[in-house]
Amino acid sequence: MAGVKEHLIKHVLKEEAPVSNNKITVVGVGAVGMACAISVLLKELTDELALVDVIEDKLQGETLDLLHGSLFLHTPKIVSGKDYSVTANSRLVVVTAGARQQEGESRLNLVQRNVNIFKFIIPNIVKYSPNCILLVVSNPVDILTYVAWKLSGLPKNRVIGSGCNLDSARFRYEMSQILGIHSSSCHGWVIGEHGDSSVAVWSGVNVAGVCLKTLNPEMGTDNDPEHWKKVHKQVINSAYEVIKLKGYTSWAIGLSVADLALSIFKNLKKVHPVSTLVNGMHGVTNDVFLSVPCVLGNAGISDVVNMILKPDEEQQLQKSAETLWSVQKDIQY
Repeated sequence: MAGVKEHLIKHVLKEEAPVSNNKITVVGVGAVGMACAISVLLKELTDELALVDVIEDKLQGETLDLLHGSLFLHTPKIVSGKDYSVTANSRLVVVTAGARQQEGESRLNLVQRNVNIFKFIIPNIVKYSPNCILLVVSNPVDILTYVAWKLSGLPKNRVIGSGCNLDSARFRYEMSQILGIHSSSCHGWVIGEHGDSSVAVWSGVNVAGVCLKTLNPEMGTDNDPEHWKKVHKQVINSAYEVIKLKGYTSWAIGLSVADLALSIFKNLKKVHPVSTLVNGMHGVTNDVFLSVPCVLGNAGISDVVNMILKPDEEQQLQKSAETLWSVQKDIQY
């Protein structure tokens, strides 16, 4: 007997298996993973969102919570599961899973715990989505992006670390608080490690094309009477400060990831400071991933902008690379 659905709806097309063209998977439904998920959903980038985690109750609860708000979203399909088959045919996979950074713990101290987790995650992602772009968020992000590249076998343009996209946003926010103008009008780049050895490119800091170093030649140095160096120090300490206050970071990194996803999905060719293989750039001689200005589009990273760095800035970047390599070379796979 025909039911309500059959009386109500007359099919014009034969039933076809729905195909997602812009599927995004988020691996890990902790605070960072869910901040990435909701930020992506609110940007209306994806026609299918998949969530994966090993904690099934938490995963089911987060999925139901999103589905109950589906009336207010424009993503027709939200799925989840412990099995990675749910991630099949993803265009972008955001990896947030891993051990959480503790109060006072450096990102580099996290490394071996999270490498062991990645040895399970990455092969499963590639098994079901061999053509995806991998966006690594888990910390220490630069080393884990290298690990993901090695484990995945994907070309380097399709393995990206969220890197200093957030650090640069924090830098511009701190600039805006001093200058009293919106952060989008404050231009500055933080490159290198997403962490304690990051490099603020003071030579390029500007507002409306006005290089601030021409107004204050000592900007960013110990001799600066205005103490602008504290801006970069605040960027370095910001994650530790947020973790101390609320136990973890989430919203800013989620918004940063959605910003990167937008550039990829819309093929914007926008330049972002994200983590990529930098061997051969700026005097770096090891296979390390660090943030440099990268052009993002639908193939991932299409180009790298060659920054003109001052000698001290280049030396700091090389030191950042050495810091990562000293840990990376001892990783046990």
